[in-house]
Amino acid sequence: MDRRDLKIIFMGTPEFAGTNLKALIDGGFNVVLCLCQPDKPVGRKHILTAPPVKVIAQEKGIEVFQPDTLKTEESLEKISSYDADLIVTAAYGKILPKSILDLPKYGCINCHGSLLPARRGAAPVQRAILEGDKVTGITFMKMDVGMDTGDIIDKVEVAIDPDEHTESLMNRLAEASAAKLPAIIDAWVNGGLETVKQDDSLATACPPIRPEEGEFNWTQDALDIHNRVRALSSWPGAFVMSGENKLKVLDSTVISEDDPVIPEELKCAEPGVVVRAKGENLIVKCGNGYLKIKELQQPGGKRLNARDCAHNFTVGKQIM
Repeated sequence: MDRRDLKIIFMGTPEFAGTNLKALIDGGFNVVLCLCQPDKPVGRKHILTAPPVKVIAQEKGIEVFQPDTLKTEESLEKISSYDADLIVTAAYGKILPKSILDLPKYGCINCHGSLLPARRGAAPVQRAILEGDKVTGITFMKMDVGMDTGDIIDKVEVAIDPDEHTESLMNRLAEASAAKLPAIIDAWVNGGLETVKQDDSLATACPPIRPEEGEFNWTQDALDIHNRVRALSSWPGAFVMSGENKLKVLDSTVISEDDPVIPEELKCAEPGVVVRAKGENLIVKCGNGYLKIKELQQPGGKRLNARDCAHNFTVGKQIM
C-alpha cells in the first residue's frame, strides 16, 4: 500500500512522541488526526502550554483531539469517523479501550521505550536509569487491552551511558524509534512481519515516578545516588534533607576510592562529609564510594555549577 493511501491516527504527547510523529510526516504517511493529552499549566506562572505533539500537528495542518478520556461515546465517535487504517501511539499516556483498538484495519502499533517485557508502564526510561540498567531500547508492539502486554513486532537496543540523564536517553530512544518506525509500518501493512508473544514471567512493572522518590541520604552507595540524580534530574530532582532544608543534586558522577583527588585522611570520613571542595571538585563521602557533585541547588538558591560554589563548603564537615 502506498504511504499516502494509508490513513493513520497518531496518539502521543511529549517530545518522544513528537519525534516519531515527525518521522511519519517526513516519510510521506497520511496522518489524518493526532491525539494528545490536554494542555497543562507549566512553570511558576502556570502558563497553559500545548504538548509538543499538538504543536507539530498544528504546524502541519493536522487536526488535534485532546480528550480527557477515551472511554466515552464522544471519543469513540470522533476516532471512528476518520476510518483509519492504523493507529500509532508513542508515549500517549492513556490506555486504549478495546472499542478503539478494534477500529483500524491494521490494528494499533505502540513505540515503547523499553525492551519488553521488561519495564512495562509509564516510566520505563527513568526506572531503567534509576536501577542502573546498561542497555534499554525500543519495542514496537501490537497493542492489546493490557498495559504494554501486546505481541512484539520488533526491537531496537540502545546502550545507556553511565553518566547519561533521562532527557538525553529519551532523545536517543526517540531517534532510534523514529529511524525504524516508517519501515516497520511498511512491512506491517504488507504482511511482512510476524509477532512474538511476550513472556509474562519476565515482565517488570515501572509505575509513574512519585515526587518523594527523589529523596536520598548519604549512607547510600554513591552509584545508587548517582543513578537517582541522572534519572530524576528533570523531575522531581534528587534531593537530600537536613531538617526542613532541601539540597538538590542535579548532576553528578561517581569517584573511585583510588582517585588521588580523595585525601587519604578523609577516606574514613562519615557519610555526608565533604572530602574535596576546590574548583570543579565538590566531592562528598557516601555509604560506599564518593559522589562528585557537578551541579546543585541549595535551599532557596538557584542552580549552580560546582565550580561556582565549591569554595562555600568546608572540607571535613557535613555538606548540610
